[in-house]
Amino acid sequence: MKKKIIITLIALAVVFYVFSAVNYSLKPKIALIKIEGVISDYYETVKLLNQVRKDDSVKAVVIKVDSPGGAVGASQEIYRAIEKLRDEKPVIVSMGNVAASGGYYVSAAATEIFANPGTITGSIGVIIQHVDFSKVLDKLGIKVNNIKSGKNKDILYPNKPLTPEQKKLLEKTVLDVYDQFLDAIVKYRPIAKEALKKYADGRVFSGKQAKKLNLVDKIGNIEDAIEEAKNKSQFKEAIVVEFKEKPKLLEELFGSEISFKGLPMSGMYYLMSFWHYS
Repeated sequence: MKKKIIITLIALAVVFYVFSAVNYSLKPKIALIKIEGVISDYYETVKLLNQVRKDDSVKAVVIKVDSPGGAVGASQEIYRAIEKLRDEKPVIVSMGNVAASGGYYVSAAATEIFANPGTITGSIGVIIQHVDFSKVLDKLGIKVNNIKSGKNKDILYPNKPLTPEQKKLLEKTVLDVYDQFLDAIVKYRPIAKEALKKYADGRVFSGKQAKKLNLVDKIGNIEDAIEEAKNKSQFKEAIVVEFKEKPKLLEELFGSEISFKGLPMSGMYYLMSFWHYS
């Protein structure tokens, strides 16, 4: 008799669990995704954006951006994923402390952008750096030979100065990628490209200034962005669920974040200098 009672209780618990899981999976949701820090590793973010796009229970998405930018390719990968997402459901960006350069680039694809009045944004531009250690190496008596397939294969190597021709080549590439940045902004923002060029010179703006320039839509915090997402989705009772990357095995074992992410030694970036209140 006691055994039957235990089996019945277990069966009821299983049924309740399955019912609750199904009920939760069908409940309307506002997805929250965070893009934080330097943008370099885009794969997990793109995967999350695709996941919420395909999830029918997700009625709108809020993306919290707190980033000074990062690698060009990574920023463009995320931008494209947000583009696909906005075609199917509202995407609201909430800018935190900093959403500049590549952080602004990914934000520009959203349906609507919120910023705090003191958010640092803008920094629209492209940078590529070349460090010349050739004189230091000469003083140390170190000679480095680059065996290369073409005269520009070692264009960014630090053991030699840039030639005038190589500098022009890099400037041409930077301006091409800069033009891509402008096109990405004016595609969805109510700004004419020629007007944008006047202040898209790398300068930063406060959220309040950015709103006057139509770089953002509204002044507000993360709660305001969530409320807007609910309104646009017409599901005011939707629950907010954060979608985030699953922890790696080592992180689960040691109970802390272990990261090998970072920018490569050389490359092209939508990146601003770090900003903070001191």
